[in-house]
Amino acid sequence: MQASGVGSAEVDFIIVGAGSAGAVLANRLTESGRHSVLLLEAGAAGHPFSRMPASFGLLISDPSANWCYRSVPEEGTGNREIPVPRGKLVGGSSSINGLVYVRGQPLDYDTWAQRGNLGWSFDDVLPLFKRMENYEHGADDMRSQGGPLHVCEAYEEGPLYEAVFRAGEAVGVRRNPDYNGGDQEGFARTQTTIRNGFRQSTAVAYVEPARKRSNLRIVTDALATRLILDGTRCVGVAYRVGNSDELEVRAGREVVVSCGAVAAPQLLELSGLGHPDVLKPLGIEVKHALSGVGENLRDHINARAVWRLKRRGLSYNERMSGLPSRGWQFLRYLMTRRGFMAMPSAPVIGFLKTRADLETPDIQVHVMPYVIRDAARRLLHEWPGMSMTCYQLRPESLGSIHVRSADAREHPEIRFNFLSDAVDRQTMIDGLRLIRKVAEAEPLDPIRGEEVEPGSGVTSDQALLDYIRRTANTAFHPVGTCRMGPSDECVVDSRLRVHGISGLRVADASIMPTMVSGNTNAASIMIGEKASDMILEDHPN
Repeated sequence: MQASGVGSAEVDFIIVGAGSAGAVLANRLTESGRHSVLLLEAGAAGHPFSRMPASFGLLISDPSANWCYRSVPEEGTGNREIPVPRGKLVGGSSSINGLVYVRGQPLDYDTWAQRGNLGWSFDDVLPLFKRMENYEHGADDMRSQGGPLHVCEAYEEGPLYEAVFRAGEAVGVRRNPDYNGGDQEGFARTQTTIRNGFRQSTAVAYVEPARKRSNLRIVTDALATRLILDGTRCVGVAYRVGNSDELEVRAGREVVVSCGAVAAPQLLELSGLGHPDVLKPLGIEVKHALSGVGENLRDHINARAVWRLKRRGLSYNERMSGLPSRGWQFLRYLMTRRGFMAMPSAPVIGFLKTRADLETPDIQVHVMPYVIRDAARRLLHEWPGMSMTCYQLRPESLGSIHVRSADAREHPEIRFNFLSDAVDRQTMIDGLRLIRKVAEAEPLDPIRGEEVEPGSGVTSDQALLDYIRRTANTAFHPVGTCRMGPSDECVVDSRLRVHGISGLRVADASIMPTMVSGNTNAASIMIGEKASDMILEDHPN
């Protein structure tokens, strides 16, 4: 049931963060009725627009649903502050994301296992992916039906998308019927977390079915300020509800931090768990030195190319131009759950190799039937256009996220260090060249007009790299800041227990040792499923 505050009451488990992983934990840990759970969420219970798929654009800079973090300016990205949106609602970023469902490649998880994380190979996590999904196109050895999370293909079809598929084939890239099956490579209709025109966030798929359970309490607008430690054991959480005084709640069994790759390291550092060189200058007492907290940040840097379209009626720049057109699209959504308001961020997706000698794809491509002129407000250009974006699937450049002060309300410092690795720079350059090659293939000739960005005159490696540095943003996939592994540089072990602290786990995208090959939401939900299994194994009674 919903609670406005809990005070000092004891529960078995406290989950900090009701996002992609935390919502799963709240459901699974209360399923049997044997354990009591408190779910603390710093954001609101919901937002009136969140269920509409197009809310990924509406809420991109809305502080009522979004933390609206920003990175520090860095020379490698043109000294720009880069927006870092993160969900500030029950469901976390699954409540505001672009609804693209990507598991990643088997190689990703086998790499995690190879790094000493037993139980995280692809064979280990595949049953979890299958358990969590209800795949619209049926079950087989790789896919499943009956899970809480509905997954379907983007419904929209048309000449532009078919021309993109044919253009891919013209340059040697096949059409892939299921990139979440055995082979990721190819162009495909995007698989999405949408059902009957509505967003399927973890708030919908996991929290709503569990909300009425008497052993689950949910407190929203509850900002965790620190973890409560008794020596080397975590025994509870301090938090504030709105502007209240600090409250404390005790966990009889464990505290699970599930507030994401930005907020998880921040909470650990506020609690005295981190590198002494970060904590001491801010007056934070070092309770347990953990040098890896906040390090190993990875994200996808996303570069964009834009073309005008010479064939009319194919771009949403036209179909969303003017108040009557926008009104019609909204009315169409209300009546049919179709149209612009029902789309994911990209209806067509591709996984491509920039070099023939690669074993698996190394870039991801999104094809969008529109062109944005104001990224912060998601405003569209007046002229008809098409966008293609690409990012390197497994970046090597490492950044960091660290607290700026001992005040939990102050956003941490985010340093991406994008493009610091030579492989990353070359892969992004080659990726832009490859999407140009697709767009310039003969099947798109009747549709595609001039290249607007970066522009046909931008051809050399250096010119393309300069364009990427000036214009690229993140794909909103931060991971790795509480890295899982056995070494001293890691924060949690393979069972997600914080090294050196009992009664405390981290379960969210921050534990990823390396980046998964694609959007991170599906993997984050899987981490919640995996964590719940391990916790229940450790606390069977």
